[in-house]
Amino acid sequence: MSSDSTAPGDNLRIDGSRLWGSIMEMAKIGPGVAGGNNRQTLTDADGEGRALFQSWCEAAGCTMGLDQMGNMFARREGADPDALPVYVGSHLDTQPTGGKYDGVLGVLGGLEIVRTLNDLGIKTKHPIVITNFSNEEGTRYAPAMLASGVFAGIHDQDWAYDRVDADGKRFGDELERIGWKGEEKVGARKMHAFFELHIEQGPILEAEGKDIGVVTHGQGLSWTQVTVTGKEAHTGSTPMPMRRNAGLAMARILEKVDEIAWSHKPHAVGAAGHIEVFPNSRNVIPGKAVFTVDLRSPELAVIQDMEARTQAAARKICDDMGLEVAFEKVGGFDPVAFDEGCVTAVRSAAERLGYSHMNIISGAGHDACWINQVAPTAMIMCPCVDGLSHNEAEEITPEWASRGADVLFHAVVETAEIIE
Repeated sequence: MSSDSTAPGDNLRIDGSRLWGSIMEMAKIGPGVAGGNNRQTLTDADGEGRALFQSWCEAAGCTMGLDQMGNMFARREGADPDALPVYVGSHLDTQPTGGKYDGVLGVLGGLEIVRTLNDLGIKTKHPIVITNFSNEEGTRYAPAMLASGVFAGIHDQDWAYDRVDADGKRFGDELERIGWKGEEKVGARKMHAFFELHIEQGPILEAEGKDIGVVTHGQGLSWTQVTVTGKEAHTGSTPMPMRRNAGLAMARILEKVDEIAWSHKPHAVGAAGHIEVFPNSRNVIPGKAVFTVDLRSPELAVIQDMEARTQAAARKICDDMGLEVAFEKVGGFDPVAFDEGCVTAVRSAAERLGYSHMNIISGAGHDACWINQVAPTAMIMCPCVDGLSHNEAEEITPEWASRGADVLFHAVVETAEIIE
């Protein structure tokens, strides 16, 4: 993105212990029941985490911006007031049984860049903006990456406000309730570039013994909510030939999903994580099943094939059983190819620092996948133990966090251009 003269010296590192301390301090907010976090979007805990992040940013000399989707933007000024800012960040919300690092590492890694620049008295030509995007996880409000999607023009803001959670509470209402709805128009900001540091959420980097994943592409994703409708009946007194069992149909459909994903090995995946049966009583045959089929691949044609075959299989299964079936696309995005210049900045930073690295495809969706549509974007990944994520047992080492943040620092600061 810029010449070597604007790159940080290879002896420069972030303060790893300070970064780790900040991660552990944030983890105290919205604690889970098994050592992780439950800081779901637009909850009181989310509001508390946002307030702590803002206090740290202001202590580091940043000014905070807030848009109408609750996206937070902490700005460190650059030497050129007309230069577009370099953005860096991720998200602070978690899964209901989430870990301490998913998203948080990317936000606080961005904060650590600013703190390190302050420590060293380094000025950059471009401003640097640390970002916390609202509702990346998509657990309480589907789809995932909701606010970055509105920012990138993928989703309509009013549509996003009307998303409801399991209790019927609207996104827009909850955003106001916790006090984090800003006045700034969403998507009005223009970016010179965007970088996101994230844990891998997979086992490849650890298995290969690599410090850094240089993310070249992101898998595409398709979420389809399937509703199967049969007839509730007594489990003991209803003869087998007279049953219209929505739960059984769901099981047969999910077996087909698994079979279809295997047919596109090794990169395609498919499963259902969200499953509900009604009335969910021990002695009542399910009259309705609602579940979300999650299909992913780095190839758009494969995703489209899996979607079509899943729906065809579901229709046949339900027709044969005398059931009704309906489909609703509740989320998704096409595969992503990240910006070559930003990817090169990440790779060069890893090489300059002497960290082992490899190219990798992100198996999960991230805010960077949407931002890539409106600005040059790249991602950096660090390993996580056993590839485990979206689990309270999610774990990384302080060294992995530091090395990832070092590469983030070098890529961001090179792109923002050091003023000699």
